[in-house]
Amino acid sequence: MKNNKLLGLCPICDREMIAGSSIDRHHFYPKCKGGCITEWVHKICHRKIHSIWTESELAKEYNNAYIVRQHEEVSKFIKWVSTKEPE
Repeated sequence: MKNNKLLGLCPICDREMIAGSSIDRHHFYPKCKGGCITEWVHKICHRKIHSIWTESELAKEYNNAYIVRQHEEVSKFIKWVSTKEPE
């Protein structure tokens, strides 16, 4: 890994995040619902979140990483993605 900035662990999958095209900013409380705080997550994790819930569902119930990780479908996803490279 040369000159790649490590950004810590993804709050969804717990894999290392490396600055670049494999990460995104995610509003755990959706921007369209008034959220302004973002966190870095892997793009694949970001896509998974938005494939499961609507913006309204995210705002009402799934608005933090801990709650998202507890969902059965996300738990299965985490198990699968944990075997993949972080980039």
